[in-house]
Amino acid sequence: MKRSLLKINREIFNLALPNVVSNISVPLISSVDTALMGHLSSTHLGAVGIGAMLFNFLYWNFGFLRMGTTGMIAQAYGANRPADIMINLLRALWVGLIVAGILLLFQSPISYLGLELLNTPDTHLELADRYFRIRIWAAPATFALYVFMGWYFGMQNAIYPLILTVLINVTNIVLSYYLVVQLSWDIEGVAWGTLIAQYTGLAGALGLWWVRYSKYTPFFKTQGFWSWSAFRSFLHLNSNIFIRTLCLSFAFAFFYNRSSAYGPLVLDANVVLLQFLNWMSYGVDGFAYAAESLIGKYKGAKDKFRFDLALQWNFIWGAVLAGIYALVYFTAGEEIIDIFTDIEKVREASRIYLSWMVVLPIAGFASYIWDGVFVGITAGKAMRNSMLASLLVFLLAYALVPFHWGNHGLWFSMMVFLLARAMFQWFLYRRKSWALT
Repeated sequence: MKRSLLKINREIFNLALPNVVSNISVPLISSVDTALMGHLSSTHLGAVGIGAMLFNFLYWNFGFLRMGTTGMIAQAYGANRPADIMINLLRALWVGLIVAGILLLFQSPISYLGLELLNTPDTHLELADRYFRIRIWAAPATFALYVFMGWYFGMQNAIYPLILTVLINVTNIVLSYYLVVQLSWDIEGVAWGTLIAQYTGLAGALGLWWVRYSKYTPFFKTQGFWSWSAFRSFLHLNSNIFIRTLCLSFAFAFFYNRSSAYGPLVLDANVVLLQFLNWMSYGVDGFAYAAESLIGKYKGAKDKFRFDLALQWNFIWGAVLAGIYALVYFTAGEEIIDIFTDIEKVREASRIYLSWMVVLPIAGFASYIWDGVFVGITAGKAMRNSMLASLLVFLLAYALVPFHWGNHGLWFSMMVFLLARAMFQWFLYRRKSWALT
């Protein structure tokens, strides 16, 4: 028992630590953009926040390209099915490029409708649209990277995603700083920095795959790729994850919409404070990704004992990390706000709601770990249903909070949303008894 426990925790940390490091660096893209724009004007700050949220809304909805790939590849890896490992990679890449092409084709109506739905102030519209029109051309690289990241996680390889994430973020930081500060490219600078960084990352992903995994190429069979039964299973899983992620994106779009309704100052403050939530979620997601890989592998291998250990200890370590985040936000929250903006009125407005940043890591960590578990067992329908129910709870909570709570009521509703996700996921997991299958 002791040896198995040590082995599981070693596997968890071999996967989680690179994931935590790489995931924490992911918000650097939006955080660097926020910081650069926050030192120009409050209008630039709000515009890049809305533009980034619009891309989150678009890209999150296609997160199934990573999550679905991870679950299916991890199970194929655990069951030693190399043909499925190769076919699912190419199938996901094919779908991702089709989706990217559609977004590029309809970029004009997407920009218009997206900015309208986010209740974008007139003062922010032009800047946000300029940001969108450049960054949208990164869609093919972004979706292909989703697939490669998911494939590497499924193969129990967290080092390659770490390398790629560092490559992308270093490229983005250096280019964005140079284009904005040195060349005075304004909001276009951060958009171009992000676009070039994504294609740099894709080139790296292709190179790393060829060096280590090109040996899987002979296992690809055209007939298996076009098998309708296999393709239907792929689409069924990913359509459910798509609906789940659409609900999540809607919740954050609603959050931005209500933030805008409270006025530009509250919007700018919430843009800054959401960076706290982003940093926490991406950090805890390191253990969620470890859960995806290990839960999927041990489900494929039909190893119930290690499956249960992986489940238990990912939650334990996720809770520990969430506690660390809460402590850091409690002791250094004001200093973190000052990093993102030097506009004093935005700093003061952000500090009013800082206490929520201390509460959210504790309230939210379990929902992220459960997401990893459900991805590993490829329980797309349960992910969809739990998110639909949680979204309803979120909207009801906001509708029922006293009017005078204002933005505090909005953050309270976000906390309820995170708690509801964890509770519904726990209930469905226990009801379905997936650990026994």
